[in-house]
Amino acid sequence: MRHTMIAALCLGGMALTACQRATDAEVSRTLKNVNVIDESNLSDIMLTVADPAESVSYFQRTAAENPERIDLQRNLAKALVRAGRPTDAAKVWQGVIARPDSTPDDKVDMADALIRSNDWAKAQEVLASVPPTHETFQRYRLEAMVADANKQWKKADSFYEIASGLTNRPAGVLNNWGYSKLSRGDFAGAEKLFIEAISYDPKLFTAKNNLVMARGAQRRYDLPVVEMTQVERAELLHTLALTAIKQGDVNVGRGLLQDAIDTHPQHFEAAVRSLRALDANVKRG
Repeated sequence: MRHTMIAALCLGGMALTACQRATDAEVSRTLKNVNVIDESNLSDIMLTVADPAESVSYFQRTAAENPERIDLQRNLAKALVRAGRPTDAAKVWQGVIARPDSTPDDKVDMADALIRSNDWAKAQEVLASVPPTHETFQRYRLEAMVADANKQWKKADSFYEIASGLTNRPAGVLNNWGYSKLSRGDFAGAEKLFIEAISYDPKLFTAKNNLVMARGAQRRYDLPVVEMTQVERAELLHTLALTAIKQGDVNVGRGLLQDAIDTHPQHFEAAVRSLRALDANVKRG
């Protein structure tokens, strides 16, 4: 009987120990999961709202401490781009794409860094190595930009069209496409694309400014009917004035400059300087 009780106590002790071990393991797993979530949140913060230089330092440190983790290398490259260091980012991406666990997206992101570094030839080479089945908005957006740089207009138009169809926020790529048309002298085509871009993002001032230039290039010196603040209206009038003056329509340009000055709710120094320079040139002439 005594032996049975001892055995039972021993078994009970073993069970307690086993339960304790199981509990410890579960706690460890839980803490590990919490740490992963916390780290993920911290990474998101570092890549969005943190100071760019601090973000780079953070990912340099964590990537060095965990060299086996490709995700930290990716984040370091993205942080370098955000910090205005695309050349350094491209070097990090080079190491990422050399790893067996890299993806086609890594090559696309490397091409983006190369374009930002003005290394168009290398960017084209990297994009050419991306499998044709990898059809993403970012890939075709970059393909369009490279084709633009090479003055391959038909390819550029095709890539811009594909890219704009692969996102529900196409304003930016439509604006780029419109600027491409503007640079080729297709002012009507550019105007159409800028209007479409603004329809997707009424606050995209770059597209509004480009739209005014496209209209001015066609000697249409009235502002388009788009949403704009009073400050934006003054700035667009200034752009329109400079476009008119560039085309030799000096009197129209002078009137538009005065309108811009009168419209702006504060002192519009840029327009004032433009008007003074215009008047000085006319007097010298």
